[in-house]
Amino acid sequence: MEIGIDSFASAMYGSNELDSETAMEQLLDRIVAADEAGLDVFGIGEHHKKEFLDSVPSVILAAAAARTKRIRLTSAVTVLSTSDPVRVFQNFSTLDIISKGRAEIVAGRGSAIEAYPLFGFDLNDYDALFEEKLKLLLQIRDKEFVTWSGKFRPALKNQPVYPRPVQEKLPVWIGVGGTPQSFVRAGKLGLPLMVAIIGGETERFRPLVDLYRKSGADAGFSPDQLKVGLHSPGYVGVDDRSAVEDYYPGYAELWTKAGKECGWPPVTRKQFDVQIAPKGVLVVGGPETVAEKLIRHSEALGGVDRFTFQMDNAGLSHRQLLHAIELIGTKVIPLIKHAQDVSGNYGNPIE
Repeated sequence: MEIGIDSFASAMYGSNELDSETAMEQLLDRIVAADEAGLDVFGIGEHHKKEFLDSVPSVILAAAAARTKRIRLTSAVTVLSTSDPVRVFQNFSTLDIISKGRAEIVAGRGSAIEAYPLFGFDLNDYDALFEEKLKLLLQIRDKEFVTWSGKFRPALKNQPVYPRPVQEKLPVWIGVGGTPQSFVRAGKLGLPLMVAIIGGETERFRPLVDLYRKSGADAGFSPDQLKVGLHSPGYVGVDDRSAVEDYYPGYAELWTKAGKECGWPPVTRKQFDVQIAPKGVLVVGGPETVAEKLIRHSEALGGVDRFTFQMDNAGLSHRQLLHAIELIGTKVIPLIKHAQDVSGNYGNPIE
């Protein structure tokens, strides 16, 4: 199981707002720290809101590429429905060159909708936009010269798209929430799947992951081509108690604020405790608890190839985030590798 972090380049730590320069500098320092700690991947999301600095993730990732050596660098996600697939491919091909073959794309429709009016797209075309643009992105990835026509973009007639990436085939994952059609589409295309689960119990997504695997198998793809990634909120502390003490206040503040906008009740400690319980989605605790939970999540979904923490959305300081990265690299990853070596399938408890 690959382990990584996804960030929305937040400029807010609790009630203290950072200036943009400081927030970006600290984010890049954390990506370097993740590289040095042995994490496998770092992703940058895409939002177009005041509190986030990730409106152009490929630029942030390119800056990180110049300072890192081995960690893979990906979007998390690219809102493909409101983007030009030609430019997306060019941006990430350039990133692949700068990083010497470490770039990836996680493409999605976007859980937030601010990009649609900003770039002049109709929300009524939410799914049609993504389906058409994904097909074009994959065609550009697979062919240097492209002939294509569609509804939402001018046609291309034997048009070459440059630059080409270092990797023979630039990895494209599909980012999904809970829509069955999205799981089926990823399976039929044989593309790796990144499932974002931010609430409830992880195991409830097993039928959808099974649907993805069945759709892929029916389309002729082998199991090793049908990778499954999991993205969830989480944080690693020295032990369970300190992790909860660090994480809960900011988590409660964030989701209570978001709830006001959506008509949800305030977050309670009882609700939080359910979420950090063994079957709950929040991966919060000391290294042993976190490793055990990731193994349990993998078993619940029939195997997980990649897990990414969303950590910088709970008012945690730069120092706390750096320490969590260190613990992931020095404690959590070795524990998971040990369990894999012992069981071969993440099946045995950690000794």
